[in-house]
Amino acid sequence: MKDKWGANRACAWFLLNTDIDEIDEYMADSEHPTGKGYLEWLTPFVEEKLVETWRLRVNIVPEYQPENVAKNAPNILTGKNIAYLGSSVTFGSASEGISFADYIAARNDTSYIKEAVPGTTLVDNGEQSYIQRMINNISPDEQVDLFVCQLSTNDASAGNPMGEISDSQNLEDFNTGTIIGALEYILTYVKQTWDCPIMFYTGTKYDSEAYGQMVEALKQLQGKYEFGIIDMWDDLDADISEYDEYMSDGIHPNRKGYLEWWTPFMEEKMIEYLTQEGQ
Repeated sequence: MKDKWGANRACAWFLLNTDIDEIDEYMADSEHPTGKGYLEWLTPFVEEKLVETWRLRVNIVPEYQPENVAKNAPNILTGKNIAYLGSSVTFGSASEGISFADYIAARNDTSYIKEAVPGTTLVDNGEQSYIQRMINNISPDEQVDLFVCQLSTNDASAGNPMGEISDSQNLEDFNTGTIIGALEYILTYVKQTWDCPIMFYTGTKYDSEAYGQMVEALKQLQGKYEFGIIDMWDDLDADISEYDEYMSDGIHPNRKGYLEWWTPFMEEKMIEYLTQEGQ
């Protein structure tokens, strides 16, 4: 095993594995990589660390603090109390707990409830499910002007069963152990409890056939229920040059991604839907 090189390359010193079969091809001597070493070994490592550093630092840049963002002109969202129900994307797991919900409030002077717990599902599988938190953590006496629910990627990742659209509109008839049954329960409960407009939002396109099927099932439910969809899966192009600047991974935006990419699109669709509903 070759000695690791100069202490001025501290990150590589501690983190770059030199106990590899190709070490003699990658190092000209104990301090200097070969051309092949730079191209195939050191450069990818440095690139990876630069991306990691960017993803950490973008979340602490002052311009992405909610209190520092520019406000929109008064609009139909202004003064509304919006309830958000979701998991890690609604919470802002890759952005230090700041998400579109916080930016929409800051930009449009809304009040909001952010009922978001990472890793949770639509399917009612315990006290942290969407349904249980909606029932137990959002007061029925709350004045809710718009209810926005995340179409959870966790259900797709867990392989939760899709289910079928029921013939009923009674809460007790829905199979909440399935994705569609849980969606129907949320739609009906929101209508009965707050009688306010409801929208679901999807994530942007990532490598998941199961999530794509969930998006299609959600659209089919519009044949039975009145609700809006913020469809970033089909309507917000993910094939953009800024993608790696905006996303921490295929599912979670960073603050830049929320503020510059997701939030304007979501605001547009929310304003369109509330205007359509005469709110």
